[in-house]
Amino acid sequence: MGNLEITLVAFAVTLGTYAALVCWLILVGRHREARALARFIPDCLIFFRRLLSDDRVPRSRKLALVCLLGYLALPIDVIPDFIPMAGQLDDAILVAVVLRFVLRGGGPKMLDEHWPGPPESRRLIGKLAFGDS
Repeated sequence: MGNLEITLVAFAVTLGTYAALVCWLILVGRHREARALARFIPDCLIFFRRLLSDDRVPRSRKLALVCLLGYLALPIDVIPDFIPMAGQLDDAILVAVVLRFVLRGGGPKMLDEHWPGPPESRRLIGKLAFGDS
């Protein structure tokens, strides 16, 4: 199995797990949480784009965001994504560290201005970035 096939399998497993979790939330009657989870990744992409276009964000922090997005898009990982849990955990930790670095410069106000999603997911990003927001 080549790198492309492994990447496609890892992507399919990740997407399937994500979809299954959203469906499970719908089945147990937690529609609001399901909607927030389904929108979380698209909201993060919009959030990153808004941060990259904001003149108040220093170049070094924008570079960190661009490097993060590049790393997440690459099929090569420190811990391969096809390894259950650990494969996605290294990506999640890296996202949290970069978000903390980028948002600490602008504070909670910048998060409030640029976050397109619901308040629940905004609070999650705030906890990752500031520890107590």
